[in-house]
Amino acid sequence: MTEPREPIDTGSGPMRQDSLAPHAMDHIPAGVLLVDAGNVIRAANAPALRMLGRTAEEVIGASIAAFVHGEDLPAVVAFEGAEGAEEAAVARFIGALGTHAMLVSRAALPAAPRAGATTILTMLPADRLVSEIASLRKDETRWKYALESALEGVWDHDFETGNLFYSSTWRRLRGLADDAEVDGTLEKWIENVHPDDRAHVLACIARQDSGEAKFNTFQYRERHADGRWIWIESRGASVAYGPDGKPCRIIGTDTDITARKEAEARLAEVSRRLQLALDVSRIGVFEHNLDTGVSHWDEAMFRMYGLDPAGEAPSSAGWESFLHPEDKVVAIKRVNDAIASGTPFTNAFRIIRPDGVVRHIRSNAAFHTDLDGATRLVGANWDITDDIALQEELRRAKSFAEARNSELEAARVSIEYNALHDHLTDLPNRRYLDRILTEARVVNAILHIDLDRFKQINDTLGHQAGDAMLVHAADVLRSHAERDDFIARIGGDEFVIVCRSGRGSIHLEELAQGIIQAFRRPVPYAGQLCRLGASIGVAVNEGRLTDPRQLLMDADIALYRAKSLGRDRFEVFSDEMQNRILTAKRIGDELREALEKRQFIPYYQPQFDARSLEITGVETLVRWSHPARGVLAPMQFLKVAEDINLLAAIDRMVVEMAYADFRAWQRQGLAIPKISVNISSRRLRDPQLVSDVREMKIPRGVMSFELLESIFLDEFEDEVAETIAALNELGIDIEIDDFGTGHASIIGLLKLNPARLKIDRALVGPVTENRKQQKLVRAIIDIGHSLNIKVVAEGVETWTHAALLADLGCDVLQGYALAKPMSREDFERLARKGFDVPRSFSEARRVR
Repeated sequence: MTEPREPIDTGSGPMRQDSLAPHAMDHIPAGVLLVDAGNVIRAANAPALRMLGRTAEEVIGASIAAFVHGEDLPAVVAFEGAEGAEEAAVARFIGALGTHAMLVSRAALPAAPRAGATTILTMLPADRLVSEIASLRKDETRWKYALESALEGVWDHDFETGNLFYSSTWRRLRGLADDAEVDGTLEKWIENVHPDDRAHVLACIARQDSGEAKFNTFQYRERHADGRWIWIESRGASVAYGPDGKPCRIIGTDTDITARKEAEARLAEVSRRLQLALDVSRIGVFEHNLDTGVSHWDEAMFRMYGLDPAGEAPSSAGWESFLHPEDKVVAIKRVNDAIASGTPFTNAFRIIRPDGVVRHIRSNAAFHTDLDGATRLVGANWDITDDIALQEELRRAKSFAEARNSELEAARVSIEYNALHDHLTDLPNRRYLDRILTEARVVNAILHIDLDRFKQINDTLGHQAGDAMLVHAADVLRSHAERDDFIARIGGDEFVIVCRSGRGSIHLEELAQGIIQAFRRPVPYAGQLCRLGASIGVAVNEGRLTDPRQLLMDADIALYRAKSLGRDRFEVFSDEMQNRILTAKRIGDELREALEKRQFIPYYQPQFDARSLEITGVETLVRWSHPARGVLAPMQFLKVAEDINLLAAIDRMVVEMAYADFRAWQRQGLAIPKISVNISSRRLRDPQLVSDVREMKIPRGVMSFELLESIFLDEFEDEVAETIAALNELGIDIEIDDFGTGHASIIGLLKLNPARLKIDRALVGPVTENRKQQKLVRAIIDIGHSLNIKVVAEGVETWTHAALLADLGCDVLQGYALAKPMSREDFERLARKGFDVPRSFSEARRVR
């Protein structure tokens, strides 16, 4: 047993029985100090004395402040708390051999009556703990700066606590402020992921969340705060797992790899372009390891040598076996010399492929040492067989050209001549004319000749007949021109005579008239007589023109005038003619504007039953509501509209407006049975006509189209016949306007099968005074009725006309005696009032 130990002297008498006995303090493994209310040490156990390296005499009775570092003293003596409470802190104690960090715990004890000790301090050495904490802090700092310098954004998802951590770098990668709030829920975060990457990202996250993958790495695009897309490479590791085996905490890093992705894209694009260039240029690339003897060929090399790309590249000996016997020694020596010197080289040789085909090859190669230190020969081959063949052909061509230099010169002269002359008539062409007009200083006059009826001859008798007529025309012009005149064929059937010597107007008119007379003479061809004609425009230089090309333009204007006046004639250019052209152009410009502004309006002339005078329909007539000149009749603008190809558009507009008015009359209860509209030949040939009518959905029998008899009903084209048939299918009736003065025949009527004939006013006018005219009109009516065609008499100017035409059998009457053309408003007002039959009509019928 151990002898009892003497009580330690505290300087205040013996301790209470319930106080710590000295032997009990010595058995406590930690250092223990008893401190009274004045912070004086009253007792210390052996471990405490060893920790301080002091004796009991040095410690007991001394102030605790003598053994605690001044900065840490408040943490030791200033603990606050109720009796029995314990607090702990790390403090530095000053021992005999130096300063030591101690983990100090303080507890309050009941005060002893004599000792007055109220506090027990328990000490444990903390040097190791402090060192470890400092090391951890240093490691934490080191990793923090390492991650920040590597631009790695750190994230920590603790699913048990719900704590989602995102580092400042993680935020900065996305353009966010360091203190920005982050909604880390998957539903919110996935909205910023590129739509094309979301499925991939969700699949990767699901693999890690399920525990399938402990470590996960994936790349995706995410929306930056400035709106652009950035590439992120995310790495995550599962560091803690729940009872179900699934990760409950995942820590990872995000890296912005946008620059790397862009570099990869650029590299891929460069590689693609390089491969495309290689494919287009048909260059084959090879690599040969001089240390191992192993070669690598691309597909182009295999194809070039006639080998299967799926096989292995030939060895050096295998390659040599392809060489043409005549080229083998030189080619191999060239390679060996280059290997010995280690310098880049070129080579040219022929190979014989397995299929026996000989190809010319050119090769460039250089030496390269790879990362493993192996020496490689890298180069390219390309097939120059075609180039060699071309060079050989060029050499032969050069020799041939040199031998026939004089022949080539003659050919050059011939080519130049052919370039400036028409091969058929041997006359100068338009190019030669342009040169003459550019170089000529003075031109007396220009005649622009256009052949009449040439197209009919060319179309009916064939191109050979047309060629014969052109040759004949050239001969006629040569025979009438003077020696220094320049004659050219500038188009299909157009010719020009440039008169360079001074001639007066009378002489030029005689020249033009003589040419016209010559062309009127029939030309025999293949047993037939072909009759041509000529229209000529003459422009005379009266000293006011300096540019001959302007003279050609004036002659062209005069030719246009001659053709518009009926052809087979000549016209001399004048200022008045130019003014008419300018006026026509002005009217044409106004017509285009009128079409855009819908200034064309319909006028309506009623049509009446010849017996009852009840209204049977209305004819639609176009008028131009000119903003300055008022309402204009068709004769004031239709000719110009036809010349500038606007008739079809005007017809389309009038049809649409007329049908819109007709539907309005129906809604108003006006009993108008049908409406007719004039259709020009150009509109009839418009491929859009049928589809436009179909879209309007006009009921059957409501509308009819009036066609001029001058459309040549006996010979209208197939496309016109198809158009009329299609209109009939849509319920649109066809009427023949101005019948009796044109070209229609009974055969034409049978083919067309119109609903009505309108007898021309030229036949209707004399009918009251001329019995032969009456018989003619009656004959037309009888023909129409025999073909089940109703007959309309237009131009009915008097009630005597109306009564007589009714007696002759006309079905419908139209003219000023009954009603004039009127605006829509006037027509509607008269229609509501009613059309009264005048007493004069009834009396005229009784007299007859």
